[in-house]
This record gives sequence, C-alpha cells and structure tokens, in this order.
Amino acid sequence: MNDFFNTLLQNLADTTWLEYVAVIFGILSVWYARKENTLVYPTGIVNVLIFVYLCYDAGIYANMGINIFYFFMSVYGWYSWTRKDANEQVLAISRCSLSYGALMIAILLILFMLLRFVLMRFTDSTVPGIDALTTSIYVVGMWLMARKKIENWIAWIIGDIIAIPLYAIQGLIFSSLQFLIFLIIAILGYIEWRRKLISGQPS
Repeated sequence: MNDFFNTLLQNLADTTWLEYVAVIFGILSVWYARKENTLVYPTGIVNVLIFVYLCYDAGIYANMGINIFYFFMSVYGWYSWTRKDANEQVLAISRCSLSYGALMIAILLILFMLLRFVLMRFTDSTVPGIDALTTSIYVVGMWLMARKKIENWIAWIIGDIIAIPLYAIQGLIFSSLQFLIFLIIAILGYIEWRRKLISGQPS
C-alpha cells in the first residue's frame, strides 16, 4: 500500500503544469454541466484542446480524436443550449425515446468496431479495444448532452469508470484522478437533471 501511495505521489509530482490546467478546466466543465450552465462549453473547450496534445503524446489516439470531436461538439452544444425557439424558449432537459436510444446504441457499436479496427490496423495504440470503447461512449454522450438528453449522464458514468484505469495505466495519474472526480459529478448530475425533469423545473 505504501508503494502505491509513493508511486501516486511521484506521478503527481511528475504531472506537467499543462495537465493540471486541463484537469482544472475539465472539472469546471463537468460541474457547470451538472448545473445546466452554458459555461460548460467554454471551459470544456480549453480542456479538450489541451487533451488533444496530451493524448497524442501518450499514444491514446482515439481519445485524441474524441477531444477534437469534443471541440466541434462544444461549439454546437453552446449554440444548441443558447438558441431560442419561436416561443423564446431554450432547449429543455428531456429523455430519449425508445427508438432514439436504440439508434444511439447502434451508433456506439458501429463506432466501436470501426475505431478498434483502425487503431489495430493503422496505429501503434497500446490499448486499442478500451480506447475505442471509451471514445465511442463519449461520442454518444457528447451528442446527448448537446441535445440535453438526461441519458448523457449514463454514458459519462460508464465511460468514466473505464477511463479511470485507462489513464492510470498510461501514466496520466492526475488525469485518472480527474476522471474519478468526473464520475462523482456525473452521478450527481444525473440525480440533479432527473429531479428537474420530474419536477418540470424550467431550464
């Protein structure tokens, strides 16, 4: 146990300032998402742009790609959350219909198989299966969040559970701890959004 904590402390000491900045903005982004605050997107943009570089450097290529995707989805989500309809209402929290949920699962599985094939065939990724799985989950989660579907939190929770050991294995200990914090906030986010949805509280 002492060896574990000594290794953890050493890894934290070796963490670059850039990774610290990324983690701080990542935590802020998820916190704002939980509160249904549009600041989720500008803080998230800072986080994902830094992680594009960090993932490339660590050889986690699919997660590097997802962070590029996050950037564009953050711009779309920012627009989607702030745009008003003909009745001057902004997008409200809602649930996925059965058909919409099935479509999201189908997209997730197709993405997983495609990304796993690409990573195994064309890259030197050290963890192609897990990398492809987390990437696919997060792609779907990001889309669901942009559309304010409560199921986005389920995707984040599952993805974070997988990402915690993935980043630790790659030596990004502080980032792994970030995903642990993400997991806790995602659980709280699901509870808070569910309460708003049940009570009919306006966004």
